[in-house]
Amino acid sequence: MGRRKSPRHLHPAPAILQEPAEQTRTIMSSDILLLAFAFLLGIILAYLIFRVRVGVFKERAWNDLERWKLEHTREIRKDSVSRSRSTLKGRIAEQMAPLLPEFPFPLADARFIGNPIDFVVFDGYTRAKDENAVRIDIVLVEIKKGKKSRLSREEMLIKKAVEEGRVSWKTIVLDDSDPADATTNDIQTGP
Repeated sequence: MGRRKSPRHLHPAPAILQEPAEQTRTIMSSDILLLAFAFLLGIILAYLIFRVRVGVFKERAWNDLERWKLEHTREIRKDSVSRSRSTLKGRIAEQMAPLLPEFPFPLADARFIGNPIDFVVFDGYTRAKDENAVRIDIVLVEIKKGKKSRLSREEMLIKKAVEEGRVSWKTIVLDDSDPADATTNDIQTGP
């Protein structure tokens, strides 16, 4: 029994025997796949290199920050303690001001508030109580230490309100039976 020869349509012809258009299509499709694979591989490699570089920069930045912290921690703490002391000294000076010779009002007439102003002075209150004087002046006092000290924005607004006469008196009478029935008697001074 001999072998039968198979018809041509069942077995593809070798590339050499293929028609030129088919051969070009096979080469082009494999080239495109190779280029696409190379492109994808390039993107993946670029991403990995980028990640490594970013990690290096991040590590350097972290090390620089840690070194800076170690070098400046002492200075920062020293500055913080200095500011705390300065603030504390200022608050103590504010409360002790009526005891100092520069304070022009009687100690008994001054009431410490602290915020937003330091004192309300009822100038003449002691004389009115002890000697039946008929005049009491009310003075808002802000204590500042040092020549470069300035009033805060809120203190400036309070000062302006006083200077423009926007000061009033309110008496609030609370009823023991029902807090909703409270009444006020208003007396306003100024414009």
